[in-house]
Amino acid sequence: MTIDNLDLADSARALADREPAGTLEHAAAASVAITCATTRDAGQARDALSGISPEDVRDAALALFDRLSAQ
Repeated sequence: MTIDNLDLADSARALADREPAGTLEHAAAASVAITCATTRDAGQARDALSGISPEDVRDAALALFDRLSAQ
């Protein structure tokens, strides 16, 4: 079963809501939520996430995206 981008966005938004603002985890989850809500498919989302800066947020966002999309 493949999870669609809107489901990924919802999952990431829920994670972002649980994290304190200003933390790496919040930034990564918010980035995944916004990206998944505004892209057509997982490939486009991954490409967009690859362009995030700074690098630590990008790495955390890609790791979270991979984890959520594997569920």
